[in-house]
Amino acid sequence: MQHGLSRSPTIDRVLRGELCTGCGLCAAIAPDAISMHDEAPGYARPVQSGDLSVEAERQISAACPGAVVAEWPAGKSVHPIWGPCEQVLTGAASDPETRFEGSSGGALSALLVHALERGDVDRVLHTGADPERPSRNLVFISRTSAEIVARAGSRYTASSPMAAIREALDEGGRFAFVGKPCDVSALRRLARTDPRIGQCVPLALSFFCGGIPSHAGVDRILEAFGVKANDLVQFRYRGRGWPGMCEARTPSGAAQMTYADSWGRFLSKEVQFRCKICPDAVGGVADIACADAWYGDEAGYPSFDEQEGRSLIISRSAVGRKLVESAVAAGQIEVSPLDIGEIDKMQPSQAKRKRLVLARTTALALLGQPSPRFAGLKVLKAASRAAPAEAVRNLLGTIRRTLKGTRSRL
Repeated sequence: MQHGLSRSPTIDRVLRGELCTGCGLCAAIAPDAISMHDEAPGYARPVQSGDLSVEAERQISAACPGAVVAEWPAGKSVHPIWGPCEQVLTGAASDPETRFEGSSGGALSALLVHALERGDVDRVLHTGADPERPSRNLVFISRTSAEIVARAGSRYTASSPMAAIREALDEGGRFAFVGKPCDVSALRRLARTDPRIGQCVPLALSFFCGGIPSHAGVDRILEAFGVKANDLVQFRYRGRGWPGMCEARTPSGAAQMTYADSWGRFLSKEVQFRCKICPDAVGGVADIACADAWYGDEAGYPSFDEQEGRSLIISRSAVGRKLVESAVAAGQIEVSPLDIGEIDKMQPSQAKRKRLVLARTTALALLGQPSPRFAGLKVLKAASRAAPAEAVRNLLGTIRRTLKGTRSRL
Protein backbone atom coordinates (compact mmCIF):
# COMPACT_ATOMS: atom_id res chain seq x y z
CA MET A 1 0.00 0.00 0.00
CA GLN A 2 1.36 3.38 -1.02
CA HIS A 3 1.01 6.16 1.51
CA GLY A 4 0.40 9.79 0.56
CA LEU A 5 2.69 12.68 1.32
CA SER A 6 1.60 14.88 4.20
CA ARG A 7 3.66 17.71 2.70
CA SER A 8 4.66 18.38 -0.89
CA PRO A 9 8.46 18.88 -1.02
CA THR A 10 8.07 20.89 -4.21
CA ILE A 11 5.45 23.25 -2.84
CA ASP A 12 7.36 23.71 0.42
CA ARG A 13 10.54 24.58 -1.47
CA VAL A 14 8.74 26.95 -3.82
CA LEU A 15 6.93 28.76 -1.01
CA ARG A 16 10.06 28.97 1.13
CA GLY A 17 11.98 30.55 -1.75
CA GLU A 18 9.16 32.99 -2.66
CA LEU A 19 9.02 31.33 -6.06
CA CYS A 20 5.28 30.69 -6.33
CA THR A 21 3.57 32.38 -9.29
CA GLY A 22 0.08 31.58 -8.01
CA CYS A 23 -0.84 29.80 -11.26
CA GLY A 24 -3.01 27.14 -9.59
CA LEU A 25 -1.41 24.13 -11.28
CA CYS A 26 -0.97 22.18 -8.06
CA ALA A 27 -4.60 22.73 -7.06
CA ALA A 28 -5.72 21.32 -10.41
CA ILE A 29 -3.49 18.26 -10.10
CA ALA A 30 -4.61 17.46 -6.54
CA PRO A 31 -7.95 19.24 -5.91
CA ASP A 32 -8.76 17.08 -2.88
CA ALA A 33 -5.49 17.98 -1.17
CA ILE A 34 -4.60 21.48 -2.37
CA SER A 35 -6.56 24.69 -2.81
CA MET A 36 -5.60 28.26 -3.65
CA HIS A 37 -5.97 31.02 -1.05
CA ASP A 38 -5.01 34.66 -0.77
CA GLU A 39 -1.98 35.25 1.41
CA ALA A 40 -0.85 38.67 2.66
CA PRO A 41 -0.16 41.06 1.07
CA GLY A 42 -2.52 39.52 -1.47
CA TYR A 43 -0.93 36.79 -3.57
CA ALA A 44 -2.60 33.51 -4.58
CA ARG A 45 -0.85 30.66 -2.78
CA PRO A 46 -1.52 26.90 -2.41
CA VAL A 47 -2.60 25.44 0.91
CA GLN A 48 -2.29 21.69 1.39
CA SER A 49 -5.02 20.21 3.57
CA GLY A 50 -4.71 16.52 2.75
CA ASP A 51 -2.22 13.84 1.78
CA LEU A 52 -0.73 14.04 -1.70
CA SER A 53 -0.16 10.99 -3.85
CA VAL A 54 3.36 10.27 -5.07
CA GLU A 55 2.13 10.59 -8.65
CA ALA A 56 0.58 14.01 -7.97
CA GLU A 57 3.85 15.19 -6.42
CA ARG A 58 5.71 13.95 -9.48
CA GLN A 59 3.42 15.96 -11.77
CA ILE A 60 3.72 19.07 -9.63
CA SER A 61 7.51 18.90 -9.47
CA ALA A 62 7.69 18.46 -13.26
CA ALA A 63 5.39 21.35 -14.17
CA CYS A 64 5.24 23.95 -11.37
CA PRO A 65 6.69 27.18 -12.83
CA GLY A 66 8.14 28.03 -9.44
CA ALA A 67 10.23 24.87 -9.73
CA VAL A 68 10.93 24.60 -13.46
CA VAL A 69 10.27 26.80 -16.51
CA ALA A 70 9.34 25.35 -19.89
CA GLU A 71 12.13 25.71 -22.43
CA TRP A 72 11.66 27.58 -25.68
CA PRO A 73 11.28 25.51 -28.85
CA ALA A 74 14.56 25.26 -30.71
CA GLY A 75 14.87 26.93 -34.10
CA LYS A 76 16.65 29.54 -36.16
CA SER A 77 14.29 32.37 -35.20
CA VAL A 78 14.80 32.35 -31.43
CA HIS A 79 15.83 35.72 -30.05
CA PRO A 80 17.69 35.67 -26.69
CA ILE A 81 15.29 38.23 -25.20
CA TRP A 82 12.11 38.05 -27.29
CA GLY A 83 12.00 34.29 -27.74
CA PRO A 84 10.79 32.21 -30.70
CA CYS A 85 9.58 34.52 -33.48
CA GLU A 86 7.88 32.97 -36.50
CA GLN A 87 6.41 36.35 -37.37
CA VAL A 88 6.64 39.80 -35.73
CA LEU A 89 3.92 42.36 -36.38
CA THR A 90 2.18 45.37 -34.96
CA GLY A 91 -1.53 45.74 -35.37
CA ALA A 92 -4.94 46.13 -33.83
CA ALA A 93 -8.43 44.70 -33.90
CA SER A 94 -10.38 45.93 -36.93
CA ASP A 95 -13.52 46.18 -34.85
CA PRO A 96 -13.50 49.61 -33.11
CA GLU A 97 -15.20 48.28 -29.96
CA THR A 98 -12.69 45.45 -29.52
CA ARG A 99 -9.79 47.83 -30.12
CA PHE A 100 -11.19 50.29 -27.58
CA GLU A 101 -11.98 47.73 -24.88
CA GLY A 102 -8.61 45.96 -25.09
CA SER A 103 -5.59 47.19 -23.20
CA SER A 104 -3.31 47.43 -26.23
CA GLY A 105 -5.19 47.44 -29.49
CA GLY A 106 -7.40 44.43 -28.82
CA ALA A 107 -5.41 42.07 -31.06
CA LEU A 108 -5.44 39.21 -28.56
CA SER A 109 -9.22 39.47 -28.11
CA ALA A 110 -9.75 39.70 -31.88
CA LEU A 111 -7.66 36.57 -32.42
CA LEU A 112 -9.71 34.68 -29.85
CA VAL A 113 -12.95 35.83 -31.47
CA HIS A 114 -11.64 34.66 -34.85
CA ALA A 115 -10.60 31.25 -33.48
CA LEU A 116 -14.05 30.84 -31.94
CA GLU A 117 -15.98 31.98 -35.01
CA ARG A 118 -14.10 29.75 -37.45
CA GLY A 119 -14.50 26.71 -35.17
CA ASP A 120 -10.90 26.18 -34.08
CA VAL A 121 -12.18 26.17 -30.49
CA ASP A 122 -15.60 26.06 -28.86
CA ARG A 123 -14.67 28.20 -25.84
CA VAL A 124 -11.92 30.21 -24.19
CA LEU A 125 -10.47 29.78 -20.70
CA HIS A 126 -9.22 33.14 -19.46
CA THR A 127 -9.23 35.66 -16.62
CA GLY A 128 -11.69 38.46 -15.99
CA ALA A 129 -13.04 40.70 -13.27
CA ASP A 130 -14.85 39.10 -10.34
CA PRO A 131 -18.38 40.59 -10.52
CA GLU A 132 -18.69 40.38 -6.72
CA ARG A 133 -15.26 41.95 -6.08
CA PRO A 134 -14.43 43.94 -9.23
CA SER A 135 -10.82 44.68 -8.26
CA ARG A 136 -10.13 40.93 -7.99
CA ASN A 137 -9.97 38.21 -10.65
CA LEU A 138 -11.83 35.02 -11.51
CA VAL A 139 -11.26 32.40 -14.19
CA PHE A 140 -14.00 32.33 -16.82
CA ILE A 141 -15.08 30.16 -19.72
CA SER A 142 -16.25 32.40 -22.56
CA ARG A 143 -18.35 30.76 -25.26
CA THR A 144 -19.33 33.79 -27.34
CA SER A 145 -17.53 36.67 -29.00
CA ALA A 146 -19.42 39.12 -26.79
CA GLU A 147 -18.16 37.39 -23.65
CA ILE A 148 -14.57 37.51 -24.90
CA VAL A 149 -14.74 41.26 -25.57
CA ALA A 150 -16.55 41.94 -22.29
CA ARG A 151 -13.65 40.33 -20.40
CA ALA A 152 -10.91 42.10 -22.38
CA GLY A 153 -8.31 44.23 -20.66
CA SER A 154 -5.33 43.74 -18.36
CA ARG A 155 -5.95 42.54 -14.80
CA TYR A 156 -2.99 43.51 -12.65
CA THR A 157 -3.51 41.31 -9.61
CA ALA A 158 -3.44 37.65 -8.61
CA SER A 159 -5.02 35.08 -10.94
CA SER A 160 -4.89 31.28 -11.04
CA PRO A 161 -6.11 30.10 -14.47
CA MET A 162 -4.38 26.72 -14.20
CA ALA A 163 -6.58 25.89 -11.21
CA ALA A 164 -9.45 25.48 -13.71
CA ILE A 165 -7.60 23.32 -16.23
CA ARG A 166 -8.76 19.94 -14.91
CA GLU A 167 -12.44 20.89 -15.04
CA ALA A 168 -12.00 22.31 -18.54
CA LEU A 169 -10.28 19.13 -19.73
CA ASP A 170 -12.98 16.98 -18.14
CA GLU A 171 -15.60 18.80 -20.23
CA GLY A 172 -13.88 17.73 -23.43
CA GLY A 173 -14.15 19.68 -26.67
CA ARG A 174 -11.47 22.15 -27.75
CA PHE A 175 -10.67 25.37 -25.98
CA ALA A 176 -8.14 28.19 -26.14
CA PHE A 177 -6.09 28.91 -23.04
CA VAL A 178 -5.04 32.46 -22.18
CA GLY A 179 -2.66 33.08 -19.32
CA LYS A 180 0.45 34.73 -18.02
CA PRO A 181 3.74 33.35 -19.37
CA CYS A 182 4.17 31.25 -16.21
CA ASP A 183 0.65 29.84 -16.65
CA VAL A 184 1.42 28.76 -20.22
CA SER A 185 4.72 27.27 -19.03
CA ALA A 186 2.77 25.19 -16.50
CA LEU A 187 0.34 24.11 -19.23
CA ARG A 188 3.13 23.02 -21.59
CA ARG A 189 4.97 21.09 -18.87
CA LEU A 190 1.76 19.41 -17.67
CA ALA A 191 1.02 18.34 -21.24
CA ARG A 192 3.99 15.96 -20.97
CA THR A 193 2.06 13.84 -18.48
CA ASP A 194 -1.55 14.65 -19.46
CA PRO A 195 -2.20 13.87 -23.15
CA ARG A 196 -5.64 15.48 -22.98
CA ILE A 197 -3.99 18.90 -23.20
CA GLY A 198 -2.67 18.14 -26.67
CA GLN A 199 -6.13 17.00 -27.72
CA CYS A 200 -8.23 19.70 -26.08
CA VAL A 201 -6.04 22.82 -26.13
CA PRO A 202 -5.07 23.59 -29.73
CA LEU A 203 -4.26 27.21 -28.93
CA ALA A 204 -2.41 28.87 -26.04
CA LEU A 205 -2.07 32.65 -26.00
CA SER A 206 -0.07 34.85 -23.65
CA PHE A 207 1.29 38.36 -23.28
CA PHE A 208 4.34 40.20 -22.05
CA CYS A 209 4.04 40.29 -18.27
CA GLY A 210 5.43 43.05 -16.07
CA GLY A 211 4.89 40.92 -12.96
CA ILE A 212 1.97 40.18 -10.68
CA PRO A 213 1.17 42.84 -8.07
CA SER A 214 -0.52 41.82 -4.82
CA HIS A 215 -4.05 42.82 -3.91
CA ALA A 216 -2.41 45.42 -1.68
CA GLY A 217 -1.44 47.32 -4.82
CA VAL A 218 -4.99 47.86 -6.00
CA ASP A 219 -6.16 48.44 -2.43
CA ARG A 220 -3.71 51.35 -2.24
CA ILE A 221 -5.22 52.75 -5.44
CA LEU A 222 -8.69 52.53 -3.93
CA GLU A 223 -7.41 54.30 -0.83
CA ALA A 224 -6.01 57.08 -3.01
CA PHE A 225 -9.41 57.35 -4.70
CA GLY A 226 -11.16 57.42 -1.35
CA VAL A 227 -13.24 54.44 -2.47
CA LYS A 228 -14.17 51.41 -0.37
CA ALA A 229 -13.88 47.99 -2.03
CA ASN A 230 -17.40 47.10 -0.91
CA ASP A 231 -18.79 50.07 -2.84
CA LEU A 232 -17.27 49.07 -6.19
CA VAL A 233 -19.57 48.16 -9.03
CA GLN A 234 -16.75 48.06 -11.61
CA PHE A 235 -12.98 48.32 -11.60
CA ARG A 236 -10.76 48.49 -14.64
CA TYR A 237 -6.99 48.51 -14.44
CA ARG A 238 -6.80 50.01 -17.93
CA GLY A 239 -8.29 49.71 -21.40
CA ARG A 240 -11.08 51.69 -23.06
CA GLY A 241 -8.39 53.65 -24.80
CA TRP A 242 -4.63 53.10 -24.88
CA PRO A 243 -3.24 52.69 -22.38
CA GLY A 244 -6.59 53.68 -20.90
CA MET A 245 -7.38 54.95 -17.46
CA CYS A 246 -7.48 53.00 -14.24
CA GLU A 247 -11.08 53.48 -13.13
CA ALA A 248 -13.08 52.69 -10.00
CA ARG A 249 -16.83 53.04 -10.45
CA THR A 250 -19.33 53.20 -7.59
CA PRO A 251 -23.05 53.99 -7.52
CA SER A 252 -22.16 57.63 -6.86
CA GLY A 253 -19.71 58.07 -9.74
CA ALA A 254 -16.23 57.19 -11.01
CA ALA A 255 -12.66 58.00 -10.04
CA GLN A 256 -9.81 57.75 -12.55
CA MET A 257 -6.03 57.60 -12.57
CA THR A 258 -3.57 57.44 -15.44
CA TYR A 259 -1.80 54.22 -16.27
CA ALA A 260 1.55 55.90 -15.53
CA ASP A 261 0.36 56.63 -12.00
CA SER A 262 -1.54 53.41 -11.28
CA TRP A 263 1.34 51.19 -12.42
CA GLY A 264 4.26 53.44 -11.56
CA ARG A 265 3.16 54.68 -8.13
CA PHE A 266 1.19 51.71 -6.83
CA LEU A 267 1.08 48.38 -8.67
CA SER A 268 4.73 48.02 -9.72
CA LYS A 269 5.81 48.37 -6.09
CA GLU A 270 3.79 45.28 -5.13
CA VAL A 271 5.11 42.80 -7.72
CA GLN A 272 6.00 39.42 -6.21
CA PHE A 273 9.64 38.34 -6.04
CA ARG A 274 9.30 35.39 -8.44
CA CYS A 275 8.48 37.85 -11.22
CA LYS A 276 11.74 39.74 -10.63
CA ILE A 277 13.75 36.66 -11.67
CA CYS A 278 11.46 35.42 -14.44
CA PRO A 279 13.49 33.97 -17.34
CA ASP A 280 10.49 34.05 -19.70
CA ALA A 281 8.17 37.00 -19.08
CA VAL A 282 7.40 37.29 -22.80
CA GLY A 283 5.26 34.17 -23.28
CA GLY A 284 7.89 32.29 -25.22
CA VAL A 285 6.08 28.93 -25.19
CA ALA A 286 2.69 30.31 -26.24
CA ASP A 287 1.47 30.01 -29.82
CA ILE A 288 1.03 33.79 -29.92
CA ALA A 289 2.18 36.48 -27.50
CA CYS A 290 0.85 40.02 -27.56
CA ALA A 291 2.06 43.17 -25.85
CA ASP A 292 1.88 46.94 -25.92
CA ALA A 293 3.60 48.29 -29.02
CA TRP A 294 4.36 51.56 -27.25
CA TYR A 295 5.28 54.60 -29.31
CA GLY A 296 8.53 56.17 -28.16
CA ASP A 297 8.81 59.73 -26.91
CA GLU A 298 11.55 62.11 -28.06
CA ALA A 299 14.09 60.36 -25.84
CA GLY A 300 13.09 56.96 -27.23
CA TYR A 301 11.31 55.85 -24.04
CA PRO A 302 7.73 54.50 -24.34
CA SER A 303 5.14 57.25 -24.12
CA PHE A 304 1.94 56.57 -22.18
CA ASP A 305 -0.04 59.41 -23.74
CA GLU A 306 -3.54 58.34 -24.77
CA GLN A 307 -3.64 57.12 -28.38
CA GLU A 308 -5.41 54.55 -30.52
CA GLY A 309 -4.37 51.11 -29.30
CA ARG A 310 -1.54 49.27 -31.02
CA SER A 311 -0.52 45.69 -30.25
CA LEU A 312 2.75 43.88 -30.69
CA ILE A 313 1.88 40.45 -32.12
CA ILE A 314 4.47 37.66 -32.13
CA SER A 315 3.57 34.32 -33.69
CA ARG A 316 5.70 31.70 -31.96
CA SER A 317 4.48 28.52 -33.64
CA ALA A 318 3.09 27.41 -36.98
CA VAL A 319 -0.33 27.19 -35.32
CA GLY A 320 -0.04 30.76 -34.13
CA ARG A 321 1.13 32.10 -37.47
CA LYS A 322 -1.72 30.40 -39.33
CA LEU A 323 -4.26 31.89 -36.95
CA VAL A 324 -2.84 35.40 -37.36
CA GLU A 325 -2.74 35.11 -41.15
CA SER A 326 -6.29 33.78 -41.21
CA ALA A 327 -7.48 36.64 -38.97
CA VAL A 328 -5.82 39.16 -41.27
CA ALA A 329 -7.43 37.57 -44.34
CA ALA A 330 -10.82 37.62 -42.62
CA GLY A 331 -10.47 41.27 -41.73
CA GLN A 332 -10.43 40.67 -37.96
CA ILE A 333 -7.09 42.40 -37.42
CA GLU A 334 -5.01 44.93 -39.32
CA VAL A 335 -1.24 44.45 -39.16
CA SER A 336 2.11 45.81 -40.30
CA PRO A 337 5.48 44.01 -40.26
CA LEU A 338 7.96 44.98 -37.56
CA ASP A 339 11.70 44.58 -37.38
CA ILE A 340 12.49 42.60 -34.23
CA GLY A 341 15.04 45.21 -33.15
CA GLU A 342 12.21 47.71 -32.67
CA ILE A 343 10.84 45.71 -29.73
CA ASP A 344 13.75 46.90 -27.59
CA LYS A 345 12.39 50.45 -27.91
CA MET A 346 8.81 49.40 -27.19
CA GLN A 347 9.56 47.15 -24.22
CA PRO A 348 12.82 48.36 -22.58
CA SER A 349 11.87 47.08 -19.10
CA GLN A 350 11.38 43.55 -20.45
CA ALA A 351 14.77 43.67 -22.15
CA LYS A 352 16.41 44.85 -18.93
CA ARG A 353 14.83 42.15 -16.80
CA LYS A 354 15.96 39.37 -19.14
CA ARG A 355 19.51 40.74 -19.21
CA LEU A 356 19.63 40.59 -15.40
CA VAL A 357 18.05 37.19 -14.71
CA LEU A 358 21.42 35.47 -14.57
CA ALA A 359 22.91 38.01 -12.13
CA ARG A 360 19.93 37.78 -9.81
CA THR A 361 19.67 33.98 -9.81
CA THR A 362 23.44 33.69 -9.36
CA ALA A 363 23.06 35.77 -6.20
CA LEU A 364 20.46 33.31 -4.93
CA ALA A 365 22.74 30.36 -5.67
CA LEU A 366 25.63 31.99 -3.78
CA LEU A 367 23.37 32.31 -0.73
CA GLY A 368 22.07 28.75 -1.00
CA GLN A 369 18.60 30.03 -1.92
CA PRO A 370 16.39 28.13 -4.39
CA SER A 371 15.43 29.42 -7.80
CA PRO A 372 13.49 27.82 -10.66
CA ARG A 373 15.32 25.43 -12.96
CA PHE A 374 15.50 26.74 -16.48
CA ALA A 375 17.26 25.62 -19.61
CA GLY A 376 16.87 26.47 -23.28
CA LEU A 377 15.81 30.06 -22.55
CA LYS A 378 19.02 31.76 -23.74
CA VAL A 379 19.59 33.34 -20.33
CA LEU A 380 23.38 33.35 -20.74
CA LYS A 381 23.19 34.98 -24.16
CA ALA A 382 20.80 37.61 -22.84
CA ALA A 383 23.12 38.26 -19.90
CA SER A 384 25.97 39.00 -22.31
CA ARG A 385 24.00 42.09 -23.38
CA ALA A 386 24.08 43.58 -19.88
CA ALA A 387 26.68 46.16 -18.99
CA PRO A 388 29.12 44.63 -16.45
CA ALA A 389 28.38 47.35 -13.91
CA GLU A 390 24.64 46.75 -14.28
CA ALA A 391 25.05 43.00 -13.73
CA VAL A 392 27.33 43.42 -10.69
CA ARG A 393 24.99 45.99 -9.18
CA ASN A 394 22.04 43.60 -9.47
CA LEU A 395 23.99 40.62 -8.16
CA LEU A 396 25.11 42.55 -5.08
CA GLY A 397 21.69 44.17 -4.68
CA THR A 398 19.97 40.78 -4.70
CA ILE A 399 22.42 39.46 -2.11
CA ARG A 400 21.93 42.50 0.11
CA ARG A 401 18.14 42.48 -0.10
CA THR A 402 17.94 38.72 0.43
CA LEU A 403 20.00 38.97 3.60
CA LYS A 404 17.83 41.86 4.80
CA GLY A 405 14.59 40.14 3.79
CA THR A 406 13.63 42.91 1.37
CA ARG A 407 14.30 41.36 -2.03
CA SER A 408 10.72 42.05 -3.16
CA ARG A 409 11.95 45.62 -3.61
CA LEU A 410 14.33 44.67 -6.43
